[in-house]
Amino acid sequence: MTLPTAHSSSPSIPSSVIAVVDDDQALRESLVWLLESVGLTTRAFASGDAFLTTSHATFGALLLDVRMPGMSGLQVQQHLVDQQASLPVIMMTGHGDVPMAVAALKNGAFEFIEKPFNHQQLIEVVQRALARADQQHQRQQAIARLQASFKTLRPKEQRIVIHVAEGMTNREIADHMGISAKTVEVYRLRAMKAMGAANAAELVRQAVALALVPALPPVSS
Repeated sequence: MTLPTAHSSSPSIPSSVIAVVDDDQALRESLVWLLESVGLTTRAFASGDAFLTTSHATFGALLLDVRMPGMSGLQVQQHLVDQQASLPVIMMTGHGDVPMAVAALKNGAFEFIEKPFNHQQLIEVVQRALARADQQHQRQQAIARLQASFKTLRPKEQRIVIHVAEGMTNREIADHMGISAKTVEVYRLRAMKAMGAANAAELVRQAVALALVPALPPVSS
C-alpha cells in the first residue's frame, strides 16, 4: 500500500545504534569491534537489567544473549513485548539453547544466531534487522501523516470515507446520510484530495490502514 507523503515534513531518521547485551565481556568487546569495523555504532551492556534502564527507542536493533545470570534474554524480550517495542531482537544462542531461541522467535524475535558466529552472517542479520526497523519507522510516520490528514476532514467527509471503505455506493451513502448523491461525490473528492488518495481504491486502503474499517480476511484457496 502506498501511503501519502504530501503535506508533511521529512520523518526523523531512526537510530542505527546496535545494543549488544551479553554477560561475557570478551564476547561483548568482540561484537563491538566487529560491528564498528563495518561502520555500525554499538553500545554494550553486561546484563539485561542494565539495558532496560535505557530507552529502547534510542536503538535500531538489539543483539541479545539468551542465557545470562539474573534476567535472561527471554525475560528481556518479554519486557520489550509488554512495552510494545518495535525494536528488532536478534537472539544469540549457545549450544543447547536452540529451543529457547525458537521460543523467542515465536514471541516475535527477528532472528537467532548460534555461537560461535560466522562474522559475515552476523553482519548480514544485523543489517537486515536495521532495514526492517527503518521500514517500520517509515510506515509509522506514514500512518501518523494519514491520521493527521483524516482529522482535517469535516465530520461528514470522515463519515463518507468510512462508508466508501465499507463498500457503499454514492447513492447508498446519500440515502443513509440524507444528502444528495452529488454532495456525496463532492465530499468524497475533497476527502481524497486531503488524504492524498489517487482513487477510491486507495482511499479504501487508507481507511483500512487507519483501522476505520476492518481488513478483509484473506481469501482461502
